[in-house]
Formats: sequence, C-alpha cells, structure tokens
Amino acid sequence: MVFLMTLFMTVLLTDIASGEYPKAQNVSWSSFNFKTLLMWSPKPVNYSYTVEYSVLGQDRQRNPHCIRTTETECDLTTSLTDLKATYSADVLSEPPLGGTSDIIEFPHTSSERFCPYKDTQIGRPEVKVEVSEDKRKITLHVKDPLTALFRDSRALSIRDVFAEDLQYRVTYRRAQSTGKKVTTSESSVIELTDVDRGQSYCFNVQAFIPSRSPDQQLGELSQTVCSQDEEGKPFFEEYGIGVIAFGLLIIMAVIAAVIAFPVLYCRRSRRRANQREKEGVPLRAV
Repeated sequence: MVFLMTLFMTVLLTDIASGEYPKAQNVSWSSFNFKTLLMWSPKPVNYSYTVEYSVLGQDRQRNPHCIRTTETECDLTTSLTDLKATYSADVLSEPPLGGTSDIIEFPHTSSERFCPYKDTQIGRPEVKVEVSEDKRKITLHVKDPLTALFRDSRALSIRDVFAEDLQYRVTYRRAQSTGKKVTTSESSVIELTDVDRGQSYCFNVQAFIPSRSPDQQLGELSQTVCSQDEEGKPFFEEYGIGVIAFGLLIIMAVIAAVIAFPVLYCRRSRRRANQREKEGVPLRAV
C-alpha cells in the first residue's frame, strides 16, 4: 500500500512539474427536485478545477463559484435556466488559484448529457387520508414536493414545473392483505370509490411523469399511510394473536388465584380449629 501511494504521488508530481495536470474522473450529474450538482474526483493537489457548461450546440459558460476551485462538485441549479434543454459540461484541470502555466489547452473530462426536466429525481410527496362519513369513499390529499427553484422569492413545487405533465400513481391494498391495486390521477386530490365499506386501506403515492423515459417516469414512494375506519378493526386484528393469548393467560391466572384463595383459607382455618381442639383435651390418667 505504501509503495502504491508513493508511486501515485511520484507520477502526480512529475505530471505537474512537466506542466500536465491529472484529468478529473467519474464526472457525473446528481439532481434531486431540480437541485443539480456536477460531481467528480479526485481531490486536487497543487492544481484546481474549472467547470464549463453549455446547452448542446451553444457557447460554453462558467459558473463564478466553480473557477479554479479545489472542490469536487459544482452547484449548477441556478445556471441551468432552460429546464427542458440538454446540457453538457467539462471539468478542466488548471493551475491553482493565482498560479500560471504555459499550457495552451488544459486537460478536461466531459460529462454525459443532462436534461433537468427529464432527468432530475423527484422526491416523495406527503399524503393525508380522509374517509367519507358513509365510509364508501377515501380521498387522498397529496402535497406536491417543493423544488430547489424559485420564482419571485417563492419556492416552486413540482406542479409549478411539470404542470399538466404531472400525475400521481397510487398503490393501495386493504389492511392485513397482500393484494395490491394501482391507479393514476392527474390531480393532487385523489378520490377512491372502489373500497369496501368500513375496511381500512393502506396507500403509497409517487409522482408519475408519462413524458419521460420509462426508467425516469416515477418519483420516490411516499411513506405508507392508512385509513382509520370508525368502527375499528376486529379485536384480533387490532392487537394480534400473541397479545391476546398473553392476555388470556393473565386473566386465567387471576381467576385461578381468586378461586384458590378461599379454598386455601378454609383449609388453613380448619387445621387451626382442629389443632386448638386437640390442645384443649385433658391428658388421660395412667
């Protein structure tokens, strides 16, 4: 291990001394709810990185926070203003801040193409469940996840960005059942009428963008939420067989104790009475 590290540092210092800088590696995009980072490695030693990006076919630009930097990521969230455009980026290896070099064209590594609208990962929504009074309808109220984008100092939701292209996919099942049903809705208020009256149901919801490629259409699943019917679950479903059995054992033990106490008390009283009678009889004359 020591030999390999020594060899690596020797090659690195030789390259820098001769005017060459190591290329960035593992250049990739990371985007969540339109918070978009360009990431790469390794951490630089005696050199720096500069990021250039552009819409395909247009002139390259630089983010002022990612010029001659020693970081290994660049936040391009506010730079990629056309969300439906396709971008590419280059990470250049350059002299450290304040340094100079005779190199005319610095080594660089290019990223894969990236489109915020098509490629950002959509986070999980928040879901609330409402059961109608007659218990024949369940309504899901979905809170659209917020993005890292702002307009007039207001954070935009994914509904603001995707508009009519946003749908929600609902996966649901009756409580205590493994069978599942799936439905989609164009609205953030989802009404389900194909439910059994008085039964409790559990739901998972995720964003669904049909215009995307199949592997990018679905967002993260919401946490599981269940309806609570007023009649409540059957007793054995509510508490479980193990808890019920333990409770029955305790009840039986208490009943047995209640029954046994009078019997034991009576036996003890009789023994005491017999003993007293024996002690009260005079000794026979010899």
